[in-house]
Amino acid sequence: MKIVSWNVNGLRAVRRKGFDDVFADFDADIFAVQETKMQKTQKDFSYEGYEEYWNSAARKGYSGTLVYTRIRPLSVSYGIDGEPYNDEGRIITLEYPSFYFVNVYVPNSSQELKRLPFRMQFEEDFRDYLKRLDSEKPVVLAGDLNVAHQEIDLKNPANNRRNAGFTDEEREKFTALLSEAFTDTFRTLYPDTVKYTWWTYRFGARKRNAGWRIDYFVVSERFMAHVVDSRIHDEIHGSDHCPISLTLDI
Repeated sequence: MKIVSWNVNGLRAVRRKGFDDVFADFDADIFAVQETKMQKTQKDFSYEGYEEYWNSAARKGYSGTLVYTRIRPLSVSYGIDGEPYNDEGRIITLEYPSFYFVNVYVPNSSQELKRLPFRMQFEEDFRDYLKRLDSEKPVVLAGDLNVAHQEIDLKNPANNRRNAGFTDEEREKFTALLSEAFTDTFRTLYPDTVKYTWWTYRFGARKRNAGWRIDYFVVSERFMAHVVDSRIHDEIHGSDHCPISLTLDI
């Protein structure tokens, strides 16, 4: 089974930059999208053989998540237990026979960390939610977690200590999640590999590969036995993020 995740920073915009070809080339069983920045009612496209599940933000042109799947899920829920965080379209959960698949776009703490308190509450609520799911069956979490966990996960750690995405508070929340028997698949398989998934559009960052690894596949620890590979496809452009993929033996 192949699962792909990509923060596209606007689905309509990235479709003008080759998204359809990338989608076809991956030939994924599940394709998770973050930052759709559109409503389902605005779409005029579809992909044959895939069911699609949208969670759009109430505010047009903002946030939003989407999952394409070839495999019909047993159930689908939005937000946490169907309610919180749906106003920003942050979470979609698909239940399959052997695992839960969760697509998430974690809130950015914003400039001057204005949304850090909101982010911290989200982290607490979301971790509790994942733990409850994990008590029923393993979890596969995909998405933009908006945090570079370790210094290896961004180009300039010393200069970013109090910037959104690399604060002690955000990193500690990710550590807390991993301590609940969850695993960062890429870092587990490639402990010393320097790869990034996001680059600011400013300062020629992508050309210089001055990036951050903030997009992840995290799985229940007991599910790692099914993980064949976890890859970062930094050769693919079209967004300020690149796609990531997870291959499972199921």
